[in-house]
Amino acid sequence: MLRLRLLFVTVALAAASCRSAPQPAEPSTAAPTPAAAAAPSGPIRLTIVGTNDLHGWIAPMRTPLKAGGEVQEGGVATLAGYVTRLRADNPGGVLWLDGGDLFQGTLASNLTEGSIVIDAYNRLGVTAAAVGNHEFDYGPVGPSPVPAKPGDDPLGALKARIQQARFPFLSANIREADTGKHPAWLGNDGTFLVTVQGVKVGIVGLSTPSTPTTTNPTNVTSLRFEPLAPAAVEAARSLRERGAELVLGVMHAGGKCPRLENPRDLSSCDMKDGEIYSAMDALPPGTLDAVIAGHTHQVMGHFLHDVPVIETYGLGRSFGYLELFVDPKTHKVLPERTQIHAGIPLCAQVDAASGSCDGRKLKDKADVKLGPATFLGAPVVPDASIEALIAPALARVEQEQHRELGVDVPVALKRDYQGESVLGDVLADALREAAHADVALVNPGGLRADIDAGPLTFGDVYEVLPFDNTLSIVTLSGDELKRLLQVAYGGRKGLFQISGLKVTVARCQGPERFQGATFTDGKPLEPAKLYRVAMPDFLARGGDGLAPGLDKLPPGRIDLGQTRPGTLRDELITYWQSRKAPLTAPPLGRISYVGSAAECPPSQEP
Repeated sequence: MLRLRLLFVTVALAAASCRSAPQPAEPSTAAPTPAAAAAPSGPIRLTIVGTNDLHGWIAPMRTPLKAGGEVQEGGVATLAGYVTRLRADNPGGVLWLDGGDLFQGTLASNLTEGSIVIDAYNRLGVTAAAVGNHEFDYGPVGPSPVPAKPGDDPLGALKARIQQARFPFLSANIREADTGKHPAWLGNDGTFLVTVQGVKVGIVGLSTPSTPTTTNPTNVTSLRFEPLAPAAVEAARSLRERGAELVLGVMHAGGKCPRLENPRDLSSCDMKDGEIYSAMDALPPGTLDAVIAGHTHQVMGHFLHDVPVIETYGLGRSFGYLELFVDPKTHKVLPERTQIHAGIPLCAQVDAASGSCDGRKLKDKADVKLGPATFLGAPVVPDASIEALIAPALARVEQEQHRELGVDVPVALKRDYQGESVLGDVLADALREAAHADVALVNPGGLRADIDAGPLTFGDVYEVLPFDNTLSIVTLSGDELKRLLQVAYGGRKGLFQISGLKVTVARCQGPERFQGATFTDGKPLEPAKLYRVAMPDFLARGGDGLAPGLDKLPPGRIDLGQTRPGTLRDELITYWQSRKAPLTAPPLGRISYVGSAAECPPSQEP
């Protein structure tokens, strides 16, 4: 199986390497640069399109409907249809900024190390993109996600995508660790200057400082990721010295403000969970005129310190845009005229009754009647040239997704981010048994899809576990394991799934949520005895808030699994195939609760 996966990647990379030589420019959906015109009498309108966290979702998400047929949501061809309407509405006045994490998460992206995503973004006419943490995931050019032999460049795949792109990747806060300079391979200092409607617009990109713990740190050891605000201030000053009349930020850093009715009402914003808040708090007034955010996969469309900020849920399902109005004489933004349009679903067709294409809401309705979606008063027409561009990559994906693994799933296996789930139990058990460990721990955010009943396919497993994590073993004493569980269950990253233990937690979230644990036979954890704990390497590196439970371990206690065969996903498939048995879930009950959710204060509700 692993050899077949490597063959797919090798073939895709061979095709990508052919594209790395200079090629004739492909046609683009970007609007042509307009000829110089007379100075407008009214304010100049600039439309700033914002996308983020595509994670390779170039194709729409498809959901079967109860009454037959399917509904589609997202996809780059449909996205192009919406932006085409914006460009027709404001000719020559549209900029498109992407908040990063273009890659990693779908077979279409991973089989080509992001090449198909860049092909699509080139055709779409994206202006600039921030460097996201998952841009570093592919490591060297080739099948290995980390350097595997002398001469492997841990940044090789990203460098290839930057060379392929006809738009800049920006990050002003990434520096070479040894010199402190901007990396030469970026081709810029993290900024970009462009003239739109006669206005000189500066763009500064920023990357989350948590990148070393949210990608494989092996690939970024030559880099350092500096704090956001100081880098933004320095870059904005440089842009204004070079003539920028307004400065836009495109950050792979975000937050969460789900209520969009009033963009100045911040009561729904989770101020404790999002780098965007502290960054904006630290910026002097006038540093940035607007921000396109990303990273957290949460919606925002709000003014933070009077600066408009938008972000989407990601995965190509929605987008947002800002309308900035600029004084035609002074070329200063007129803040009272700014308009925010956030969380716009990307639908080619919608349910006539609800106006929605959200498959989660429509899948069980018996009377869904789909009709064309409209935007800005006209039908949305998916871009046929982009559909043709991505079709060969999707055909390869279709073949691989439907490859059966010889394992049957009698009953669907579902996730539950805030509770014990049958899918979580199955994966944690398989992880523990495959690694011959005493305990296994799985973060609920790492489970990205459910598994339907029927023959298990490679695509099923891939959609659940799209990231190329390795299977790690952390050796902990009983006391150290309890401390790790306190950290895991005391955070706000959902309810961790467990195998080998029975865990008791409080209903309310908070640092003291963990109440205790025993082995499944009722035996207690022995304080000084060492136990093998299996987990994805993302957690072993301190991801999802586990660093305080791991950072004081003696050297040699954390095996990141880099010498193991294949990825965590590969090892689970091999284990399930070796069992020659259906994939069934044990009864729930390994996580029990004390207290009542009704007693939880609003900030601690599960």
